Amino acid sequence: MVKPSLQDDLYAVIDLGSNSFHMLIAKTVAGSLQTIGRVKRKVRLAAGLDAQMCLSQEAMERGWECLALFAERLQDIPAHQVCIVATATLRLATNAEEFKNRAQEILGHPVNVISGEEEAKTIYQGVAHTSSCSGKQLVIDIGGASTEVVIGEGSHPIHYQSLNMGCVTYLEAYFKDGALSQENYNAAIAAAKNIVEPIAAKYKHTGWDYAAGASGTVQAIQEIMVAQRQDETLTLDKLHDIRQLTVQYSNIDSLQLPGLSEERRLVFVSGLAILIAIFEVLEIEAMGLAGGALREGVLYSMIPELQRKDIRQRTIDSFVTRYHVDHSQGERVACIAKLLATQLASDWHLNETDHALLHSAAKLHEVGLLIEYKQYPKHGAYILKNTDMPGFTRQQHLLVTKLVQSHKGDLSANQFESLGAHQQLAICLVRVLRLAVILSMRRKDDVLPQLAINAQGEALILSIDSQWLKQHPLMLSELNQETLYQRNAGWKLTIQQ
Repeated sequence: MVKPSLQDDLYAVIDLGSNSFHMLIAKTVAGSLQTIGRVKRKVRLAAGLDAQMCLSQEAMERGWECLALFAERLQDIPAHQVCIVATATLRLATNAEEFKNRAQEILGHPVNVISGEEEAKTIYQGVAHTSSCSGKQLVIDIGGASTEVVIGEGSHPIHYQSLNMGCVTYLEAYFKDGALSQENYNAAIAAAKNIVEPIAAKYKHTGWDYAAGASGTVQAIQEIMVAQRQDETLTLDKLHDIRQLTVQYSNIDSLQLPGLSEERRLVFVSGLAILIAIFEVLEIEAMGLAGGALREGVLYSMIPELQRKDIRQRTIDSFVTRYHVDHSQGERVACIAKLLATQLASDWHLNETDHALLHSAAKLHEVGLLIEYKQYPKHGAYILKNTDMPGFTRQQHLLVTKLVQSHKGDLSANQFESLGAHQQLAICLVRVLRLAVILSMRRKDDVLPQLAINAQGEALILSIDSQWLKQHPLMLSELNQETLYQRNAGWKLTIQQ
């Protein structure tokens, strides 16, 4: 039998969760990580725990059967680049060793049952390495048998707690036989509040600037809100609205909400009850979706060189390398865009994050040129839309994609409607980006005169030296054409000489 050759650029993480088993396979490409495989199987291991915390034979068999599938994919990956972690159910089970020993035989790799605190810290690392948040961040991850609550800043967790509640265990305890009612919800929410309250004072005293959900529950809620044409930010009011929609059904088996996947339906209401309790006790005003969690945290811990660089910059550099983007031109456009946006910041209320997103779009605006010139903005948007962008939230990812797609050519007033609450910001940024692209068309440094731009409401006035424009008739022609593009979209742009 021929021994398989090992692929040194591949890494694998397997997460033996209480609800699902996951396998993530990634490859190092151009100084970043590219996911090349994800396998998920609903095992519901926690449902096999009895009152004495003993795992049933049936539940263990489900887990072993899943791991036999995963084992095939691990054959080509170096052993030191494979990491397998197990969480709450195998922490709790009195016969965990029996399951673990057989799992190790199947996989050919050790299984590490991590503590609740270690799980919480690793989840935070996964969020920190896939999202860019300035200030303190609150991270919530609702698992099958435990819920991790972490506050951190940068890549460092400050408070981290693993709480004994999860969407599988609460399904069994409070929504027995799938029954849906206000009473069941109230019981589940009250129980979850009792568990969260002991940590509430410490967490609220520390505070946070941004809250992120790293679980399937948060993603499922976002997908429901998108189906309802709402923006993707979770609030307590929205959670209660969705709760009211679910109790119109008497049983989970009949639950049918637009946007709710069949895969998530069974444990959705129990996860929602836990999230409502967390929102109420911690007084969370708004929450977004995190880009990573436990598996990503484990993965990045195996590759130290990826931990020593700004996440968003690492993502941009990877695109530049992979798609042979002209780095100097991207930097040129970014500098001009910054010059213009800084002058408009007060009138248009642009903040540091807005400037960073404009910078990212400027650096990546030519990513589609590798395919062909004629429709390169469209090609660039396709590439960005369909590629992971660590360091950017889902909404930021969509916004940067739209900016790249719209940085030249025809404009319409409604092409940013899909961005919801970020529509107006996208309009402001794209108008600046389009001017920066035109003003850098010579692809040379130090050729521009002094630029001045100001806003009167939505009207823009760009002032440029008239003598310089006479010496650059093509530039003047492009700027005049841009005034027509923006006028057709309902925006006024004046070139003042």
